[in-house]
Amino acid sequence: MSVNQGLEDVIVAETKLSKVDGLAGKLTIFGYSLEELAPNASYEETLFLLWHDKLPNSSELAEFNKDMRSLRNLNDVAKYTLKEAANKRIHPMDALRLTSTTLVLDDPNPLDNSYSTNIARVRKMTACFPTIIANYWRLKEGKDYIEPRDDLDHAENFLYMLTGKEPTKESARGLEIYLNTVADHGLNASTFTARVIASTDSDINSALTGAIGALKGPKHGGAPGPALDMIFEIEKVENTEPYIRKKLENRELIMGFGHRVYKVRDPRAEVLSKAAENLFVGDKREFFDMVKEVERIIVRLFEEYNPGRNIQTNVEFYTALLLHGCELKPDIFSSIFAMGRVAGWGAHVLEQMQNNRIMRPKSLYKGEFDKTWVPIEDRD
Repeated sequence: MSVNQGLEDVIVAETKLSKVDGLAGKLTIFGYSLEELAPNASYEETLFLLWHDKLPNSSELAEFNKDMRSLRNLNDVAKYTLKEAANKRIHPMDALRLTSTTLVLDDPNPLDNSYSTNIARVRKMTACFPTIIANYWRLKEGKDYIEPRDDLDHAENFLYMLTGKEPTKESARGLEIYLNTVADHGLNASTFTARVIASTDSDINSALTGAIGALKGPKHGGAPGPALDMIFEIEKVENTEPYIRKKLENRELIMGFGHRVYKVRDPRAEVLSKAAENLFVGDKREFFDMVKEVERIIVRLFEEYNPGRNIQTNVEFYTALLLHGCELKPDIFSSIFAMGRVAGWGAHVLEQMQNNRIMRPKSLYKGEFDKTWVPIEDRD
């Protein structure tokens, strides 16, 4: 019996939500290429598409936006939890996971497991993630809690709560394109976690908070910050080659390059690169051009040290650049990843519940058999 470590190439579910083609470097979201969807859709349109199997018309979108905006406020227990998390200065993903569990207190029908009620739960979690994330950072920095506004879009409202001022259109749109880009990505670790929990007939809140725990891991959601740190450490184009050669010769990880699935350039990196370019204008353009040249040198050196492996730029590299262009700090990057990916988590959980069977893979036992019990007084 063979073992597929990490469940690689094992098909455990059917989905209409997204397809990752690693060889072609193509990501399809509900029939749309990422390059078609992410730069054109609002995040609310992407949510509607994933949860309702189609893009909304204008009246449907208006009603959907109104509903989502009405769900952004946190209950008193959530606010207290967030304040205590900030006082303890716990990991931001722990703060998100801990506070999001209190949202069950807002559920008017806790025993109702109908599809419409489950969609309402997904909407509530998604609407509240920005409120939790922004205000955790405010409280941790000793600032006042800011209530969400119902006259701003999802991305705009997050940036407003985080900074206390309305964002520029460019920053809000840049963040929105990022949220679209990471909304869903096949059966990745956190999405798989959410589907496993849902397969037990557990509730949506449990499935989504479990997914947060999976995304916290640096192998999944924690690399954009270090990718930006690397760019700042390199500082100038001429420093790139000696810096990267040293890391490659010491077999150190270089964040923002290579991917478990993509064997060519990550299509999400392409979308985010174009979005970032719109943010780095005027005096900021020099920094963007420097980063592009750093990327080119790193890819060339990977080919020199690992010929034929075709190690290319992944989503984390340009996530770092785009979110930096939105004037966000690296420590918050993984939380914003969760703020975007919750769209896909919710969609996958809803899909799992429609045709559910508990996930129960096998393991290959490598231990011993027929051991003899020894009383404690006779053990060495």
